[in-house]
Amino acid sequence: MAFETLDCITVSDITALGISSEVAEKLHGDLTEILRNCGNAKPETWRNISKHLLNPSLPFSFHQMMYYGCYKDFGSDPPAWIPDSESAILTNVGQLLERRGKEFIGSRYEDPISSFSDFQKFSVSNPEVYWTTVLDEMNISFSVPPSCILREDSSEESRLSYPGGQWLPEACLNSAGNCLSLNGKRSLDDAMVIWRDEGDDDLPIHCMTLKELRAEVSVETIMVPETVMVPKTISKNLDNGRRLVAYALETLGLAKGSAVAIDMPMNVTSVVIYLAIVLAGYVVVSIADSFAPGEISTRLKVSKAKAIFTQDFILRGDKSIPLYSRVVDAQSPTAIVVPTRGSNFRMKLRDCDISWHDFVERVKNSKKDDFTAIEQPIEAFTNILFSSGTTGEPKAIPWTHATPLKAAADAWCHMDIRKGDVVAWPTNLGWMMGPWLVYASLLNGASMALYNGSPLGSGFAKFVQDAKVTMLGVVPSIVRAWKNTDCTAGYDWSAIRCFSSSGEASNLDEYLWLMGRAHYKPVIEYCGGTEIGGGFVSGSLLQAQSLAAFSTPAMGCTLFILGSDGNPIPQNAPGIGELALAPAIFGSSNTLLNADHYDVYFKRMPVWNGKVLRRHGDEFEHTSGGYYRAHGRADDTMNLGGIKISSIEIERICNGVDDTVLETAAVGVPPLGGGPEQLVIVVVFKNSNNLTPNLDQLKMSFNSSLQKKLNPLFRVSSVVPISSLPRTASNKVMRRVLRQKSAELIQGAKL
Repeated sequence: MAFETLDCITVSDITALGISSEVAEKLHGDLTEILRNCGNAKPETWRNISKHLLNPSLPFSFHQMMYYGCYKDFGSDPPAWIPDSESAILTNVGQLLERRGKEFIGSRYEDPISSFSDFQKFSVSNPEVYWTTVLDEMNISFSVPPSCILREDSSEESRLSYPGGQWLPEACLNSAGNCLSLNGKRSLDDAMVIWRDEGDDDLPIHCMTLKELRAEVSVETIMVPETVMVPKTISKNLDNGRRLVAYALETLGLAKGSAVAIDMPMNVTSVVIYLAIVLAGYVVVSIADSFAPGEISTRLKVSKAKAIFTQDFILRGDKSIPLYSRVVDAQSPTAIVVPTRGSNFRMKLRDCDISWHDFVERVKNSKKDDFTAIEQPIEAFTNILFSSGTTGEPKAIPWTHATPLKAAADAWCHMDIRKGDVVAWPTNLGWMMGPWLVYASLLNGASMALYNGSPLGSGFAKFVQDAKVTMLGVVPSIVRAWKNTDCTAGYDWSAIRCFSSSGEASNLDEYLWLMGRAHYKPVIEYCGGTEIGGGFVSGSLLQAQSLAAFSTPAMGCTLFILGSDGNPIPQNAPGIGELALAPAIFGSSNTLLNADHYDVYFKRMPVWNGKVLRRHGDEFEHTSGGYYRAHGRADDTMNLGGIKISSIEIERICNGVDDTVLETAAVGVPPLGGGPEQLVIVVVFKNSNNLTPNLDQLKMSFNSSLQKKLNPLFRVSSVVPISSLPRTASNKVMRRVLRQKSAELIQGAKL
């Protein structure tokens, strides 16, 4: 759509958008005044328009008219949000720089906004000072302090085991214990978890204080009647009892360090279980509650899980989705089965399984004192998560006790999470953003807000309003659903200070719409990986933010764009290519359970400054304006709805769907205008002369098999017939060529 420059917009242009003539006259008058004071096409013009002229009740088409009209002749990377000095000084980083900016940066220090980039560079060049400072700001407690922040060893053994160096050597702590500890950031009466169940949207928000959360995990608390099982709230008139989850775990007789899986929705109970597992010295195995039995089984076997926590079923609206039966079909070890809210739990369990009621009853009448957190070496595992690679089997990535500190530090710096904040991010413990949310909120003294239900409807929008969420995390597919259904209309999101987005490439219009729902608060784009434990590129509240773009490498990280020769292009130069990372990333993985870590992330990578770079696999652009933009996977892995999945995993299923299929290639193709990748299946048929079978029927068959065997959230967008797959001389499928051709087809061209 073509837009006029702002000085050419008339009252009739505004009324043509469905705005009454009276309101249009007022808007045009206010716009004229802003143009008189600020000029026609400047960032300051947009800042005043977004702050003083626009509001969520105006048609989005008017928001577009203002934004695109303002920046019609601006060039690349127009800022959608610009920080001001007053609010910048109040951020975590702003306050730190005001106190110690000259110490960190020297005489070059000016103010938090002007000096943020210098501070980011300081975090890379001075890890000892930076990480000591940030861990102190977050009140992280060590039972044994580290001998240093980063130990670098040039020996061959160390080069292979710790290519970026060894972080916090000799340190001991418990990351869950730090989440539950009393410190300068919080008191026992502070709200730690805020939640609401879908269907109870007109009832008050439930709240669990730090005192109650500590009790749920490991000390005396108040227990709900047995017919309810999972508390909706904590009330003084309930029967006294104990829910000593950490102690109850020990009754399973597992050796310390054993793996215990969680396959549940992310609700208050699963968060309690997660913290209790880590607190008691065991290792969480994260399994998404959407997985089919085969995927559950793979993760249980790779992690060698000794037990699993699950639910009987999941409620989504008026639907009841079986969960325990999937765990049984996966041939799981002992399952502890939590009843869904309101369930009477009368289902038959296997002989080896335990109901949640019987599990907590084991220690109900114990007289034990507070559970003492099991202090562990910094490199002890806390969590095993999974990320798909190109081998067909998901990579098993262990998080250590350092990884939660990385997640929380990113939140402290880039999303400015602090005491008093309410942090919501629709996710699941099976994906890295679930554990990230736990640590990012609790280690920073903020409240974690959980909606037990679908985030796609008005119930979630009302929860954001009622919980007074201050940082709302999203993935683009959720934003698209909100925009298409307008389910946020009428709800007050003014408490939001910023959004954050991860998991997929963002769409400009959808994120302009999102910002407008909260009176143009910034979207902090955030990209990293399960193996990073957080982000390597992000945004900041101290920098101007452009739509669907990253404004800075994450603190402590250095980024490289690899040129066509496989070597880094100059760091300040614009360009596009595969992204690589400097190897010294705090909290990142240094081992895999089912693959050679060095081979996966470092083998055949270029060397910079004497250090081999770390492979990531995304294709990135460094723009002339200094921003970064993501362009999807550079290898054979795609991103579907925020879930990274290898092409081989999908192709293995699609190849067996129909006898007419010879082979398939799965590619992720971004839609026109940007946004999440769409799954396209390119098909070669056994009868090469028959290129026009019933593609709609085949698409339905692909969808059915993928949703049953891999993930019910996966959906094939298009099926593209082709006579043969393009291959390299070494017989590798050239998926980049297929992606390009499929994109042309989606845009109207023929393959």
